[in-house]
Amino acid sequence: MRPKAVLLDIEGTTTSIAFVKDRLFPFAAEALDGFLAAHGAEPAVAAILAEVPGAEKAATLRGWMDADAKVTPLKALQGLIWAQGYADGRLKGHLWPDVAACLRAWAAAGVTLAIYSSGSVAAQRDLFGHSEAGDLVPLFAGFFDTRVGAKREAASYTAIAAALGLPPGDILFLSDVAEELDAAAAAGLAACQLVRAADGTVASGRHPGATDFPAVAHAFGLPAA
Repeated sequence: MRPKAVLLDIEGTTTSIAFVKDRLFPFAAEALDGFLAAHGAEPAVAAILAEVPGAEKAATLRGWMDADAKVTPLKALQGLIWAQGYADGRLKGHLWPDVAACLRAWAAAGVTLAIYSSGSVAAQRDLFGHSEAGDLVPLFAGFFDTRVGAKREAASYTAIAAALGLPPGDILFLSDVAEELDAAAAAGLAACQLVRAADGTVASGRHPGATDFPAVAHAFGLPAA
């Protein structure tokens, strides 16, 4: 059955893992100290820092960065740092070449599109708003991050379905991570694993797999670009 909505992961799904690991993360790490010195007293940044434990906020943040921790304060702060890079042109959001055309075709056909990523909602909007394929933000009906819950917990997907106003069974979730797909399936969503060779993703065998978005379209009755 063709889904009424497609919920998308970013890293490894719409966007290369290398872009996130080798471009975005180092960009934020390099800019952290200067950003905190310049903006640490601003209300939005101060509110984020209030959620960071310990007296040495920068040290805690760097520890989280080194561990690739999926913690909301770090993701929110990284999003603010990346926003500066997108705004001044130092960053452009990477998308796999097959992604934008399919997203546009699906949206034009009335399919609801939404993003669910561990990166902050602000960072998601910046990536798609300043993407290599132009501003794709208007295509999306919703953006969700870890404030809705962890990506490996079924309750997060139940909450997203409710926010989109759709039964879980009407939503297809796309991700490269099998454990995220397990959680989505447990909540009643259809699930498909993106297995992109360039990212080194290994098919789990627990869910349908697709090498790119046109293959997803073919498998689930969505319009091709």
